[in-house]
Amino acid sequence: MTKEIPLLTVDNLSISFADNHIVKNISFQLERGKTLAIVGESGAGKSLLAQSILQLLPYPHAHHPTGEITLGGEALVGKGDAVLEAIRGNKVGMIFQEPMTSLNPLHTVQKQIAETLLIHKGMVGKQAMQRTLELLTLVGIDSPETRLSAYPHELSGGQRQRIMIAMALANDPELLIADEPTTALDVTIQKQILALLKSLQQRLNMGILLITHDLHIVKSIADDVLVMRDGEIVEYQAKQALFDTPKQDYTKLLLDAIPTGEMLPLEEPELLLTASNINVSFPLRKNFFGKVSHSLDAVKNVSLQVHKGETLAIVGESGSGKSTLAQAILQLTKSRGKVVFLGEQIDAIDHARLQKLRAKLQIVFQDPFASLSPRLCVGDIIAEGIEVHQPDLTPQQVQDKVMATLERVGLDKHSASRYPHQFSGGQRQRISIARALILNPELIVLDEPTSALDRSIQKQILALLLSLQEERSLSYLFISHDLSVVRAISHRVLVMKSGEIIEQGTTDEIFNKAQQEYTQILLSSALL
Repeated sequence: MTKEIPLLTVDNLSISFADNHIVKNISFQLERGKTLAIVGESGAGKSLLAQSILQLLPYPHAHHPTGEITLGGEALVGKGDAVLEAIRGNKVGMIFQEPMTSLNPLHTVQKQIAETLLIHKGMVGKQAMQRTLELLTLVGIDSPETRLSAYPHELSGGQRQRIMIAMALANDPELLIADEPTTALDVTIQKQILALLKSLQQRLNMGILLITHDLHIVKSIADDVLVMRDGEIVEYQAKQALFDTPKQDYTKLLLDAIPTGEMLPLEEPELLLTASNINVSFPLRKNFFGKVSHSLDAVKNVSLQVHKGETLAIVGESGSGKSTLAQAILQLTKSRGKVVFLGEQIDAIDHARLQKLRAKLQIVFQDPFASLSPRLCVGDIIAEGIEVHQPDLTPQQVQDKVMATLERVGLDKHSASRYPHQFSGGQRQRISIARALILNPELIVLDEPTSALDRSIQKQILALLLSLQEERSLSYLFISHDLSVVRAISHRVLVMKSGEIIEQGTTDEIFNKAQQEYTQILLSSALL
């Protein structure tokens, strides 16, 4: 009996750009109906490897000094456009990491899915429409008929990701390449997407090549795992063997980077901030006379307290009102309700007094690259706040404070003269923390500060935040959808849904004795 040919074979493959060897001597096989996860930190070469399978790299600037890629016995490296176009979107589907940038903003959902049906199946008109509706139903889009004419910006993150999956599956591919398919999604949507991929794999006997840095996902869906670092294979094992008995130190480091542990409640904490009956509404429509006729209630009668040296986590799905609530507390969004900080009612004070208090209320945003000015060097970015709030300091005193703060967040003094684009994601987040820290705040709002970071970098940032908290008795309002991170860093947790608090308590109470069904669903979806 002859052995079945593997669906995908990558043999001794290298990728170079000009004379720089980026990926070196990679070999693996993927069987039909199986999932191979490729893991590693940013810059390991995972996405380059995935793109090379479809020959999507910028050839000839990119080239393969060694190796071959074989799909069902057919060699792909160096093949012409006619061969590759017959494979792309037909035998091999690909889900890209960021659907908003991968989907055409000028075309409707129907047109984008129908395009691949036309190219590979020759489907048009009613037949293409019927198949498009089948695909939208298959990937779990509610009322698919109403989504055919929608544009990408009119859909949620989870819906856009489902549209990407529908496009990738349009022609029943033999191989699906999924590049970080759930990175920016809520845990409930993430669980739905993974369950969908698994059920489609069983139905189509499809091979899945999954690229991710989330080891919770790897543990739940993969059959085999390939660990990459600096363009090379570090370890290649069956999933269970890799998690139970990792052979290499780097693999152990990745596994050890999964956040663990819980914070103990503070004893007799001192009250720092109280927010009472916070409400935020956004106008949706006005009548002829300019009065608001329809509005969205984004935050509804929310009350909370934050104590000195405490981390209060706010969790919930996208659109639940987490960030809006934080902005209302910081007086960055118009709201109704009472906010008392350091004994002063800050929603009722004048602008000049509020500006002085802002030094004590700081925020670190989710995307440091977007929140750091590309025109300023790091030293100027960090100094900007202190020059506003402490104008009497001499230039030398400002520089000394900047250098000391950079050192405290783990960056060297030479970083001050460089620009944000010259740093990694983890380093940019350290810069954002330094910018907030230099003003010696009492409370820092952390809005998804680790969601886009590798687990190992995430662990470093969390360790830094915990160290700073212990050293300075800092308080954090920590917004996140990553419940393993929340569990590791927070003293208390507040759960939001549709603008309201549905449950709150100590971290132990929420994670081990949750009362509300919604909280239980969030926890079960988090793959903890």
